[in-house]
Amino acid sequence: MLRPLLIRRAVLSLLTLGAAAALARHYPRLEAGFPHLVFLTGWWLFALCLGLTAYNLRKKLPFLPLLSSRVWLQFHAYAGLFAGVLFVFHLRFAVPTGPFNLVLAGLFLAVTLSGIGGWWLSRAIPRRLTSAGGEVPFERIPVIRRDLRLQAEKIALAAIPEAKATTLAAFYARELAPAFAARPAFLPHLVGSRATLNDRLAALTESGRYLAAAEKTRAEEIAELLRARHSLDFHHANQLLLKGWLFVHLPLTYGLLVFTAVHVLLVHAYSGGAR
Repeated sequence: MLRPLLIRRAVLSLLTLGAAAALARHYPRLEAGFPHLVFLTGWWLFALCLGLTAYNLRKKLPFLPLLSSRVWLQFHAYAGLFAGVLFVFHLRFAVPTGPFNLVLAGLFLAVTLSGIGGWWLSRAIPRRLTSAGGEVPFERIPVIRRDLRLQAEKIALAAIPEAKATTLAAFYARELAPAFAARPAFLPHLVGSRATLNDRLAALTESGRYLAAAEKTRAEEIAELLRARHSLDFHHANQLLLKGWLFVHLPLTYGLLVFTAVHVLLVHAYSGGAR
């Protein structure tokens, strides 16, 4: 049986495509019979923008009985796509003239593209994190990172009395301590690169030739911590991208609302002046 989510997606996709097709079919006839249709489509766009922005307010008020966040997200995605189609018809398939209108059109395009990008990220990143062992709360990542560093230091120091040697401790202080203390790299973990991890593990394995038996056991424990740190940095990079996207999309959205409100005022003040 089809899951309710898939059914809902299929229904919303069909409704969006149907609305876009109906708009494309009837718009020329409506425009010929209603010269001020451009005003109406402008108000529709403004209303859609307000409705789309309401999704962010809904997330801030989860206790209100206003449908689930998932339903709001789906409405946000499909209504945003239809708004893009309506915007093209509102422009009458022409490039707007004047600096203000060019900025307004650029904002609308940026909001639409960033929304599509965010929609893709919101689906791709959770799948990546799940395949890497489940999502780690973003706020706890610094704490877990510190705990991994402290565990590694403790293991390296514990090897000294056990093996009556400082080889592993010296190697850790020279090669691995900076790695555990460093801030996580962003781009390599975003693309899933394991090159740095493999280099560190290879160096640790190579050092095994000079380690006592007790140190080798401790070295294996440090290797596991290195893998855990790599996985943690992978989570950090991907979650940071997902959170950082909002700091692009939301300011663009509110900027678009401001420019749209000014546009509406100017158009009506000057009796439908140039858009």
